[in-house]
Amino acid sequence: MPTIRANSVLPARREPVDLQTADGLHLVAELALPLDRDPVATLICLHPLPTHGGMMDSHVLRKAANRLPALADLAVLRFNTRGTWSEQGTSEGSFDHADGERFDVAAAIEHAEFHDLPDIWLLGWSFGTDLALMHGLDPAVTGAILLSPPLRFSTPADLERWAGSGKPVTALVPEHDDYLQPDAARERFAPLAQAEVVPVAGAKHLWVGDAETVLDEVVRRVNPAVAVPLPREWDGPMEVADTSAYNAHNLGAYQDTPVPQPKG
Repeated sequence: MPTIRANSVLPARREPVDLQTADGLHLVAELALPLDRDPVATLICLHPLPTHGGMMDSHVLRKAANRLPALADLAVLRFNTRGTWSEQGTSEGSFDHADGERFDVAAAIEHAEFHDLPDIWLLGWSFGTDLALMHGLDPAVTGAILLSPPLRFSTPADLERWAGSGKPVTALVPEHDDYLQPDAARERFAPLAQAEVVPVAGAKHLWVGDAETVLDEVVRRVNPAVAVPLPREWDGPMEVADTSAYNAHNLGAYQDTPVPQPKG
């Protein structure tokens, strides 16, 4: 059988989405659904820092959308936060240091809820983990999975609010993360009593070469009925995405660049 590669696109129903925020912006988004059945659960993807190349097409999130509807019966909603570019287009507005982005997160959750998408989970990566912790504690949300959480914009008070909710939170922390490594992460997540901090041996902040590990861990929590590791081969239709524009734009993200401090 053909191997599932970085640019493989498995069958799904894919539709562009226009997310409208409460403060009047239009955000570029895409919803990917299982091809011929209803989804079992939903991922809302919150991308890394846009000032350092983060976007809805950042590789782990793109692979989640390209694979998980077919492999794990998941709906995957990705979007560009305000002012963010990707191959899909540029969202209105401008980067607001995790403040105005509260409206972006709310718009995505509201879209999923309005369209009756089941069992909504937040999948945040880096800056997206801060957005999840700061703005994602919504009654419609089941829980959160955090990839490479820097805890740069979020505060202990945000963790305490999630702790009070009792909702599950998993933090996948690379062994060689640039900003927060496993031992420090356990200490920093202490206010969130139910947080599961999972060290990932050998991994780095950007998960280059480790996307499959991430997707396995996500599916393990969001749809435990699916066996992991997920298949690495696919016996069926499979397209190949042209990622040249993405790769050119995102070259700068694959450097060890500092995360800017929040304003104020």
